Amino acid sequence: MRVLILGATGGIGVLLVERAVADGHTVVVYARSPEKLPQNLRDSPQILIRKGQLTDAESLSDALQSVDAVLSALGPAVSRGPFHPKGEPLAHAYSLIIRVMKERGVTRLIALGTPSYQRSPRQIQSDHDIVAIGETICREGDTLDWTIARVPLLNNGSDASFVVGYVGDGRTTTCLTRIAFVAFVLRELAEREWVKARPLVTSP
Repeated sequence: MRVLILGATGGIGVLLVERAVADGHTVVVYARSPEKLPQNLRDSPQILIRKGQLTDAESLSDALQSVDAVLSALGPAVSRGPFHPKGEPLAHAYSLIIRVMKERGVTRLIALGTPSYQRSPRQIQSDHDIVAIGETICREGDTLDWTIARVPLLNNGSDASFVVGYVGDGRTTTCLTRIAFVAFVLRELAEREWVKARPLVTSP
């Protein structure tokens, strides 16, 4: 399968690219700074690099050519400190991504989400943005086969096991490894079990 990966140069994104390549997929990396991708991935014949901004419709359209699915590890860069961009930039970016996907006839989208369904006055700006991502996908992705993988606190553990459910179901927990998130995304890509759903994905 040919997949476009967004957020590919971040911690989760690099893992997602690596695992997708290992699973035999052709990966299109669309990134503002693709030089941040590890050299061994940039040299892989299974990886196609497309440089561009999330606000550039023409570049996005070119990158989406012949793509079967979009896998997104986009999320707020909370490691940069307490100051986050205002105006929900990622939610606005998804609006454009969805529009261009429709124009290109790409229907499958798997995205990173938050356990929160609704906004709270106590949330920091980055939380508002990622909640707005889910709202945007649900509202504007009516003709897409989307899945929003809602995740709790992510960590760098090595355990790739996960459970899938909903808040308060007695099965899910409060943490998840990044590699387990990647494992869920690629299983969902193959099995399509959670189309048009927002499951909570956690460690067992």
